[in-house]
Amino acid sequence: MSDTCTQWGDFPVIVDTPARPRALVVLAHGAGLGMDSPFMGEMASALAAAGLHVVRFEFPYMARRRRGEGKPPPNRMPVLLETWSAMIAAAREQTTLPIYVAGKSMGGRAASEWLAVHSDSAVAGGIAYGYPFHPPAKPDSLRTAHLSGLQKPLLILQGTRDPFGKPQEVTGYDLGAHTNVMWLDSGDHDYKPLKKSGRTQLQLIAEAASASATFVQTTSR
Repeated sequence: MSDTCTQWGDFPVIVDTPARPRALVVLAHGAGLGMDSPFMGEMASALAAAGLHVVRFEFPYMARRRRGEGKPPPNRMPVLLETWSAMIAAAREQTTLPIYVAGKSMGGRAASEWLAVHSDSAVAGGIAYGYPFHPPAKPDSLRTAHLSGLQKPLLILQGTRDPFGKPQEVTGYDLGAHTNVMWLDSGDHDYKPLKKSGRTQLQLIAEAASASATFVQTTSR
């Protein structure tokens, strides 16, 4: 298994490659930190250990931050979706493996929105790590309208303490027939559990990676 910085099309990427990959997971970052954040690195490593080829990339605003061009806010959804389309096109030139779109928080939301728009694509499905169902303390500002119409499978891996969507809230949402939510006990938005749970963030990340591998195995046939 390797962790390599390289170029896919117009994108600087970080690639984590297992010996015998089952699928390619294209992994987008969240709103605040880029593709090399601790969470992204640990998740990519865990996914690769579970047999998935992972490529991490960055949206335009984060690439500008990396170049030292100030701290621009996250791009609007149309730009995020355009970036996803370009990244998927680059991925198709690099692999014949089944492709999954995935992301942390905002990146996962954008991945699911892309799936909703491109239901006829060859992409097999999507995975969201900590889905932002609503902003914290704003449970009425839902970001779920597109989920009920998804035609491709989507797995959401959510901590039970996530302020962006807790079990008692999410169970009342219409997520459609193709969205499945798996709960990570005691985890917050970054999968950090309470100390009294006896678990660690790395354990929850490994649990999420194992669930991702199972999801890929059952949906890429």
